[in-house]
Amino acid sequence: MNEVSNETRFLHAVEVGLGAWQWGDRVLWGYKPGQSDEDIRKAFDISLEMGVRFIDTAEVYGSGRSERLLGQFIKETEQPVLIATKFFPMPWRFYKNSIPTALKGSLERMGVSSVDLYQVHWPSVVMSPEKLMEGMAVCIKEGLTRTIGVSNFWETRMLRAYSALAQQGIPLASNQIPYSLLNREAEKNGLLARCKELGIRFIAYSPLSQGLLTGKYSVANPPAGVRGSAYADVLKKLPPVVKALQEIAQSHGKTVSQVALNWIVCKGAMPIPGAKNAKQAEENAGGSGWRMTNDEVALLDEVTDNIRDYSK
Repeated sequence: MNEVSNETRFLHAVEVGLGAWQWGDRVLWGYKPGQSDEDIRKAFDISLEMGVRFIDTAEVYGSGRSERLLGQFIKETEQPVLIATKFFPMPWRFYKNSIPTALKGSLERMGVSSVDLYQVHWPSVVMSPEKLMEGMAVCIKEGLTRTIGVSNFWETRMLRAYSALAQQGIPLASNQIPYSLLNREAEKNGLLARCKELGIRFIAYSPLSQGLLTGKYSVANPPAGVRGSAYADVLKKLPPVVKALQEIAQSHGKTVSQVALNWIVCKGAMPIPGAKNAKQAEENAGGSGWRMTNDEVALLDEVTDNIRDYSK
């Protein structure tokens, strides 16, 4: 395993972060302007209070609303916050200079001078991984970000990004990929192990499978809106998974969600569950600071082994 660089060491010290995808998103998460802001603020405050200081947002979340809310909250707290945001490679962004320009826009929305982690949100259809990393390197050199990461980059693209940055003496800090008990593709195809080998922090988004691993949904009680129809098939496979989660939760005095998050921590990845209210934030924070046994990890592996890639 490659030694973790000094620049990226802070990422490896974070067990659980907070995802801000829900902040401002009306389509999937039902954000209501004004009405939701107070609840989101409480989620932010509780997260910091419970030691969750890494917050992941993006320029496209809520069309910039997520970044604006985060910036507003940061101004009103004295607690230290680790900020991560993302560049979205829209098809009309042809040149590497569009990357620092986009980051400056994010910084303006948040009211900060730099972020701790800047990530490419998705591979680009017009810029190669090498060209993308040229633009990201400019962000480092201009002091706009502390570290660089990628998101939704599978192994081939990730290695190209890693090599392109290495030529400039810059480490690839992280790769953010969907990963949960119900979506283990990154584990099964070797990407998680490759990240560990190279000292790249694996950040797991949708670690609760958009709420399916909270224990509150079933075939008879599906999630509202588009999630209900999208996950109809996997809901049929949930009962043995929830049963195993409940058994482990009871033995540790934890909740189903906390066990699902702790499984990811035990796998050596950092989950970034979303939270749009204080209750969710408090529950998410309880996914860290403890460890289930190896036998319990193996049980969860077994009951989810035949569930594949439902989210794609």
